[in-house]
Amino acid sequence: MSRTCWRLWRDIRHARTPSRVHVRPDSTGLHHLLSAKRAHTEGVDKQVVHDDMERALATFHSLLDQVSDADLGRESHSTRWNNRQLLFHMLLGFLIIRALATLIRLFDRLPVRVGRGFARLLNAGTRPFDVVNYLGSWLGGAALGRRQMTALFDRVIAALHRRLDRETDVELARGMHYPTRWDPFFQDYMTLADLYRYPVRHFDFHHRQLTLKDRG
Repeated sequence: MSRTCWRLWRDIRHARTPSRVHVRPDSTGLHHLLSAKRAHTEGVDKQVVHDDMERALATFHSLLDQVSDADLGRESHSTRWNNRQLLFHMLLGFLIIRALATLIRLFDRLPVRVGRGFARLLNAGTRPFDVVNYLGSWLGGAALGRRQMTALFDRVIAALHRRLDRETDVELARGMHYPTRWDPFFQDYMTLADLYRYPVRHFDFHHRQLTLKDRG
């Protein structure tokens, strides 16, 4: 583990990002990477992403407006959280996008081996991540009330709408390797376009695990 960390740090320190990149036709893995970027960004419709985020926002409001406190305290299906904590976890999927987007912009400019090494390092730390992931949503769900969660959801969706509108096709095509053991919706390689789709998929998946009488 320590040797992997050292190699990753060494690669990041010595990485250089030239202003103009000269591509050799026989660059190892380059054609595969470029093909992956094209496949992940083909047919990106910003309006569809905007609409999906608005749908998730409306669903979240409906859930918290209509359910009882008893429903929120009930255990969810197939998770260790109660419904309130799971709702916070669904919100968390949107809150982390800004940080993940920053990582994509960083690692897209570094050698491919650095991104792969970083993903392997994170995969090796899946168990402590699971603990942090569980405790974070447990604490968030316990600490925030309905109004606080809905207000936070409103703000993060508004921010994501603004960010998505500013993204160019070049930016949406940037990508990096991801730790696939951390989340079932993380792919081995994800572009920024994939990242904007991720939180709604994460939201819809966990929505089905809620045990509310009226799930919106």
